[in-house]
Amino acid sequence: MTDHVHHHAQAASGPAPKTPRYSPKEAVDFVVVGSGSAGGVVARELSMAGFKVLVLEQGPRLGPNDFVHDEIKIQQDAFLTNKFEQQPGTFRISADKKAKKMMPIVYGRAVGGGSVHFTANFWRLHPIDFKERSKIGPIAGTSFEDWPISYEDLEPYYTKVEWDIGVAGLAGASPFDPPRSKPYPMPPHPIASTGVLMEKGAKKLGWTAFPAPMAITSRPYRGRSGCAACGFCLGFGCEVGAKSSTLYTAIPDAEKTGRCEVRPDCYVRKVEVNDKGLVTGVIYFDKQKREVFQRAKAVVICANGAETPRLLLMSKSNRFPNGLANSSGVVGQNIMFNGNVIANGVFEHEVNGYKGVAVSRIIHDTYELDPGKVGFYGGGGFDFRQIFTPIVFGFAGVPPETPQWGAKFKQALAHGFTRTVNAFGHTTSLPVPTNNLTLDDEVKDAWGLPVNRLTFKEHPNDLKVYKWFADRAKDLLDAAGAQTSWAFPTPTGDEEQTGGQVHLLGTCRMGNDPATSVIDRNHRAHDVPNLFMVDGSSMVTGGRGQPTMTIMAMAFRAGDLIAQAAKRGEIPSAG
Repeated sequence: MTDHVHHHAQAASGPAPKTPRYSPKEAVDFVVVGSGSAGGVVARELSMAGFKVLVLEQGPRLGPNDFVHDEIKIQQDAFLTNKFEQQPGTFRISADKKAKKMMPIVYGRAVGGGSVHFTANFWRLHPIDFKERSKIGPIAGTSFEDWPISYEDLEPYYTKVEWDIGVAGLAGASPFDPPRSKPYPMPPHPIASTGVLMEKGAKKLGWTAFPAPMAITSRPYRGRSGCAACGFCLGFGCEVGAKSSTLYTAIPDAEKTGRCEVRPDCYVRKVEVNDKGLVTGVIYFDKQKREVFQRAKAVVICANGAETPRLLLMSKSNRFPNGLANSSGVVGQNIMFNGNVIANGVFEHEVNGYKGVAVSRIIHDTYELDPGKVGFYGGGGFDFRQIFTPIVFGFAGVPPETPQWGAKFKQALAHGFTRTVNAFGHTTSLPVPTNNLTLDDEVKDAWGLPVNRLTFKEHPNDLKVYKWFADRAKDLLDAAGAQTSWAFPTPTGDEEQTGGQVHLLGTCRMGNDPATSVIDRNHRAHDVPNLFMVDGSSMVTGGRGQPTMTIMAMAFRAGDLIAQAAKRGEIPSAG
């Protein structure tokens, strides 16, 4: 128990005392920009390999005492994520329209990034996800491509995520599971009532519901406690340390080496290069908004699929007039969010799905649909959950015909909160070059920097996928015995706004051809030999709905390969 308490005290009070304090004038071996699912893992791997690593995180360092069950603070006031007042964005449906100020992009803004508050659904991608373009050919209006790496390349690193970060699950439970070299280190979480209902619905439809692999401890693991089933999980930080965020796993491991410094409240605005085209360091704003230049022999950007391309575009110079590492012009292009659809069902008896981890069972029978049968490309999976906290339930959880005020509204809340189940469909979304992030030429953030401008219109194929999955989500609830059910409207493709997208993928894709990709298969920028990128931006396709497991696996692989290259003297440094 003492370890556990000590761990929490350390997490709450910030870095361990042995953490180095690097001088900005000293060229550290690696600056890692961002401390989330990718950055935390990369920092761990590089510091454990013997390198001096400095992690710059734009958000604060929080700990268990900060992770409160307060919907207003966490959700309305965006305590764990980027705030509209400080970092808005703009959105337009096409390049000929004027972009409107809103919050199209949401990301974790704290040490640990989005892993602090994620759902923790940890599916691996399947082999098909990496080579699908070869199988089905081109899709009009898209930049659909194979990845330059395969499932087999990532498999050892998926296993590393499961064991070193901590994933609970049951190997072999799904008939669709890809090959694996090791079982899960923890058993799955006990089945929840939502899982029992999903099994019932799946059986009726001829599908298989199996235990969800979750990056949440199902029992004490590596000095962390098991899940306490608190009921405030998705969107909230974990005060008992059961959620396998990099805050509780990779970052403490990195700091224990005595070679890694995590510097919170540091907002990187530019990666500097010399006249030879090599990175020399980064310029960031500290907590007091003072500019600091930190020297580095190499830089790894892990800022997320929106902030990584933005940083490259803001880092333009005479040598890189279109943005750093952007000779291809594809930086910021091909943004994908993963499709997700929701149907709600109200059951006769209390389900209390809000308790415990968000997801108990998942279905992958629909992972790869037959285009000949359904008339479109794609696929994905389903889960059952009840993720609406009480306030959100009031406007998103009650049946559509419910009055929004008065006695009938109160009755719907009281009856529905404990009996409602959300059927979630998680799907493919196609990369489209004109779906992109660029720098807005008018709107600035609180630091005077141009904000991300999202230009986005759903591909017609994806609209068909969403509709099919929404209908099946409703079918699942009905088959499970829901008394009433309804699917939320799916996009029409003409939406004038897209709010709060969180899976930010594909904007600095990896590839073998420098003309059509930003980084090579080992995450090195084609244009800059001592610059690397790894996060959701690296992905070539969106996979099928749950990218964080793959982002962490890519980060373990990148950390390994970058460390090997550095030890062989294959990363040139500016001096």
